[in-house]
Amino acid sequence: MIFYLLSSMASQKKNLQGLVAATITPMTEHGEINLSVIGQYVDYLVGKQGVKNIFVNGTTGEGLSLSISERRLLAEEWVIKGRNKLDQVVIHVGALSLKESQQLAQHAAEIGADGIAVIAPFFLKPRDKGDLIAFLREVAAAAPALPFYYYHIPALTGVKIRVEELLDGIQEQIPTFRGVKFSDTDLLDFGQCVDQYRQRQFAFLFGVDEQLLSALVMGATGAVGSTYNYLGQKTNQMLEAYERKDLSSALDHQFCIQRFINFVVKLGFGVSQNKAIMTLVSGIPMGPPRLPLQRASKEFIDKAEAKLKSLGFLSFRDLKDGNLETSS
Repeated sequence: MIFYLLSSMASQKKNLQGLVAATITPMTEHGEINLSVIGQYVDYLVGKQGVKNIFVNGTTGEGLSLSISERRLLAEEWVIKGRNKLDQVVIHVGALSLKESQQLAQHAAEIGADGIAVIAPFFLKPRDKGDLIAFLREVAAAAPALPFYYYHIPALTGVKIRVEELLDGIQEQIPTFRGVKFSDTDLLDFGQCVDQYRQRQFAFLFGVDEQLLSALVMGATGAVGSTYNYLGQKTNQMLEAYERKDLSSALDHQFCIQRFINFVVKLGFGVSQNKAIMTLVSGIPMGPPRLPLQRASKEFIDKAEAKLKSLGFLSFRDLKDGNLETSS
């Protein structure tokens, strides 16, 4: 009865929709998490990028490279600094250990997060849908008052269970299930998720930033991505154009975003480079990534800066010396 009441509370929370920034974890030059800039980061997302939802401790945030205590501290700081400023703070609580994932889920509920998300365990992997559901169910049950989202990213986890298959009967197993962060380019799987389950009012959150417009056409209700930290304003312009049925303008915005992403992908683009670009655009020091990742090179940063300027993303930015610490 108690679990039913708590899961009912989860169902009353509003659906996650629109743009969701996958937050970067700021670090000091000594590789420690840097909580001191989180408040400034929140104000930047809301004021400069028009992004009011965040996804904390995911891939972009190096969540699985952090200790449990670090993940707790970051989650707390984002919730505190985001209060009355952000619409939703969703905490990724996935871990290789079920117990650790449950502890993080409980903590997210205690600090007042708006939802939790879980990645598939990827060392000792689930063999099939039943294995994966069993793991997700136990994590969700640790925070029965919070909406629960599955984080699908098969390129990194190696868990290729189709989401269309996973969604079949999932709310009977996980009453708090509210949607999926779909970080894959398989638009057949994504489209069938929407086609078959949109009547359940799930959140279909697309996670491939450069293909978002395609996903919107197929019924995406929102998007979670790393580039929304610094290209959120441009992506919001695309969303607004799409909503007013101005597909030509929406396409122009998507192509502009693609020009930048295509450029940096050819240079080598990942978590480290995202940190460097965020520092460049926002002026907030994100610091280095955690090993085994290496800093973005100076060559990458110089070329990315030039491209951002050519596309108008840095037209009025007064870059200050010392924002970027790079390797040569």
